Amino acid sequence: QKAKLTKAMKEGNMEGAKIYAQNVIREKNQSLNFLRLGSRIDAVASRLETAIRMQDVNKAMVMTVKGMSNAMKSMEVEQIASTMQDFEKNFEDMDVRSGYMESTMASTTSMTTPPEEVENLMKMTADEAGLEIASSMESAGSGAVQVNQQAAPAEKAADPASELEARLAA
Repeated sequence: QKAKLTKAMKEGNMEGAKIYAQNVIREKNQSLNFLRLGSRIDAVASRLETAIRMQDVNKAMVMTVKGMSNAMKSMEVEQIASTMQDFEKNFEDMDVRSGYMESTMASTTSMTTPPEEVENLMKMTADEAGLEIASSMESAGSGAVQVNQQAAPAEKAADPASELEARLAA
């Protein structure tokens, strides 16, 4: 798609170039959305695993309660209260952390293609191909691209791929 974007810009087809730029960004966002989906599936699997463990914990708690009943006969009330408070505190901490994780997972949303990203990608592609955009991006399709065959500076020719990655990261 990026090669098509460059070709359309060289031919002065700004409307087509915008479409190709949107496709490039859409494909990138789609890939990110698939990663998010995979993460959500992992989260569901983790929740199922947690539910199974909670069943095991419940069985252990039943046995613990029986043991605690026997212990209450021989233990001091203050010691039992302290133990129960520690248990409650740990359980609340676990609940808060679990709630935070769930809210973080729920807050992720699908992204749309922002016009600024489209314009930035078109400008970067034009720079790499040695093109200059003569007028604003809004007048797409009016032949607003001029081919400038001047030699690129030495630092640009050194590693254009890393420069593109740096721009995309920004």
